[in-house]
Amino acid sequence: MKIIRLGSFLLFILISPLYVFGFQKVTSADTSEVIRLNKEAYKARLSEATKTVALGRKALALAKKIKNYDNGVGESYRIIGIGLGYQDNQREAIDNYLEALTWFDKANNKNGVAKVYNNIGNLYRDNDHNVALQNYKQGLSIALHLQDTALLASINLNIGNVYVRKNQYPDALAQFAIARKMFSIVKDSASLISCLQNTGVVYNTIGKPDKAKEMLLMANKGAKQLEMSATIASIDMTLADIYIAQNQFDNAEKYINEGLSYSQNKRTDYDYKYTRYQLEYKRKNYGKALEYLSDIYKLDSIDYHEYVSNQLKLLKASHANEKTLKDQQVVIAKNRNNQLILTGAVISSVLLTGLIILLILNVKRKAQTNKRLTELNEEVSRQKDNLDRINHHLEEIIDERTKDLQIKNRKLSDYSSYLSHQIRGPIATLKGLMNLEKEGLVDEKECISMMNKCVSEIDDKIIDMSDMLHDPDRAGF
Repeated sequence: MKIIRLGSFLLFILISPLYVFGFQKVTSADTSEVIRLNKEAYKARLSEATKTVALGRKALALAKKIKNYDNGVGESYRIIGIGLGYQDNQREAIDNYLEALTWFDKANNKNGVAKVYNNIGNLYRDNDHNVALQNYKQGLSIALHLQDTALLASINLNIGNVYVRKNQYPDALAQFAIARKMFSIVKDSASLISCLQNTGVVYNTIGKPDKAKEMLLMANKGAKQLEMSATIASIDMTLADIYIAQNQFDNAEKYINEGLSYSQNKRTDYDYKYTRYQLEYKRKNYGKALEYLSDIYKLDSIDYHEYVSNQLKLLKASHANEKTLKDQQVVIAKNRNNQLILTGAVISSVLLTGLIILLILNVKRKAQTNKRLTELNEEVSRQKDNLDRINHHLEEIIDERTKDLQIKNRKLSDYSSYLSHQIRGPIATLKGLMNLEKEGLVDEKECISMMNKCVSEIDDKIIDMSDMLHDPDRAGF
């Protein structure tokens, strides 16, 4: 009984963590709304980054109201970071990415962690290639373990972009080819367009303009179908550069005008001014070219000051983020240790419960064995009593048979004596008659008559002896 109570107590301890961590109720409507908001926000990142941030913050506020919804909070922070990254707000973007890492680690969401490393790599892609590659490879390692094709495609695309910036063009094209194949498998049209665009840029850089135009025109068509304004503006700028180099000025102007109509930020407008300068200079319209060059100079001066200011802010934020990252790593390590301890406790509880079950089963087996042995002992006792009774009965039978044999032996002895006494006389008479007959001293008929008489007497004696042997009532001869 004590063993059963102990087993029940340990089973309760085993089930309690599963209840606490796995069976608490979460409102499905609220979680679905968080997921919907984050998906909509992510979809808007290329065309309306401000909408991405706004929807991400709305999803975050809702996710925090849901108890134990760590994955929803982590994903909301990640989406906000993506939107801020597209707005060139690196400082706030990295803060949100670090928050996302914390929540995903808490939820043990490896896929979420890998995505965040990929996003952090994007922030460093234009400033620190080595740090960017380090983050990409961390995400790639996790994605390979999870066999997440969509995530692997995205990371391969980003690694290819870093190789472009490092002038490692064959490596970049190889990464883009892998990414294109994976994006086709998962049917991610937006990412496939980005991959085609980047491949076209590389072909243009290495002196293959026709191949570049093929890729870029495909990307342009797809981007228009998905209404990816920023992407269209970027693709058109590269197409304009190619057409200018080939002296196809009308085509170049067409894509410049189209790109400007889709442009959504000051940086892209600046780049298009420079492309217009190149176009007018190539056309030998030096007056217009000078006007564009003057505008570029003014924008350069303003942008330079903003750039220096932003770099100082980014440097300051980087130092703060390094400290935050270290703190986050300490928290992550503690969370992992706690998870290991919890896992160890659960495993110990399972093993202990299994041991108790085995002990209970062993006790039951012993009880059954003892019961069986008792039954066998009782059966042996019954068999022994039966044997004792049989042996006693056999002794009585043997005694009776012995007495009977003794009586028969006595009768046989008496018979022998009687035979020798009763039969011997008539036989002796027969011998005498035979001798007398040989000597001729007796008449033959008289001899035969006397012999018949002796034989009859012998026969009567034998019959009488046989009756006595078979008649138990006669005690003697």
